Amino acid sequence: MAPKRIGVGGGDSSILAKIANSSIVSQGRNAACDAVYVSKKLLKSTGKAAWIAGTTLLILVVPLVIEMDREQLLNEMEFQQTSLLGTPPPAGGMPMY
Repeated sequence: MAPKRIGVGGGDSSILAKIANSSIVSQGRNAACDAVYVSKKLLKSTGKAAWIAGTTLLILVVPLVIEMDREQLLNEMEFQQTSLLGTPPPAGGMPMY
């Protein structure tokens, strides 16, 4: 009598059906579905957080940087003007009487 080969005859379909319907495979499938669901929710919330952070940066930080740059330019211009006129720049902001 010849040995029965798995994969050639009809015997392996019942084995695959038993494996596919086993509780371990169904638990693994449920865990994979849960992991995909959590990953999608995390990705969506991360995208929302990135949008909020980017918008906040544009509204609050960029105007502050522009104003600080403008003030620095104004201070440099004042320093150049005082050096051209020959008066020394104020030292420390202490009033002289």
